[in-house]
Amino acid sequence: MPAMIDVTIFEQYRPVLRALAYRMLGDTARAEDIVQEAWIRWQNREVEVDNPRAYLLTIATRLCLNELDSAHARREEPRMQLPEPIVVDEIGAAEGLEVIEHVSMAVLVALQRLTPAERAVLLLHEVFDLSHAEIAELLRKTEASTRQLLRRARIGISQARPVELVSRDEHRRLLRAFTEAVRSGDVATLASLLADDATLITDGGPDGARVGRIRNLARPLVGAHKIAAFVTAVGAQSSDVDEREIVLNGQPAIVRFRAGRPFAALLLSIADGKIIQIFIQADPARLGQVIAS
Repeated sequence: MPAMIDVTIFEQYRPVLRALAYRMLGDTARAEDIVQEAWIRWQNREVEVDNPRAYLLTIATRLCLNELDSAHARREEPRMQLPEPIVVDEIGAAEGLEVIEHVSMAVLVALQRLTPAERAVLLLHEVFDLSHAEIAELLRKTEASTRQLLRRARIGISQARPVELVSRDEHRRLLRAFTEAVRSGDVATLASLLADDATLITDGGPDGARVGRIRNLARPLVGAHKIAAFVTAVGAQSSDVDEREIVLNGQPAIVRFRAGRPFAALLLSIADGKIIQIFIQADPARLGQVIAS
């Protein structure tokens, strides 16, 4: 295959590979590393390829699984991590995929609770439309095994909180009401915006984060009144902070800046007119897309 055609084909599928790797890993830098390694392997292949898309998805998926297995073996990710918030244009609506449905923070967090193999099968089958036969060959498993993995993945996803794909205007209304209640210290109003069993998940990075006297949460916080009390206390400890509304993962979000640099991103998920999940990403290593925006 001539080199120029080789490059053209790979560039055609680069957004697809990036989209898969981001969903698998939740980190754009690591996803880009996967794409670059896939390019090297594509260049150095010694076989004729009839289906470049399937071939490249196979390479990228196996690289992601190797990366996840390696991180687990090194015990580098024992804590609960939130995926990196992204500006959607950076990963694109690959092949016309519905962006909000597939890259919302709530969906990505639910994906992280699956095993790497379950995650891969679910994405390849339901997002990238590969058949069970193709997935079985890719993962070097039987079709029966991939069907079982898909069944378990669907159960795992269904056990996560429901996410309602509300309009950006409705999402923005609740987001602004939430931030205004935090800013004013209005615990009662804030609690009224939340579902009774709402969940707050924060990620302050491997070393944790501190705002004034308040430390980053080590585990999810559940309950409207507990969350309202916590976030208003954090808001009261904050000073010299600027806020900017940015569309992240397909919906409006709030990014907080200090001295011109982002230190936290706030994202919400909504169902039945209430906020059901709050995600605060405060790991500096996972705010690269926010800086770029």
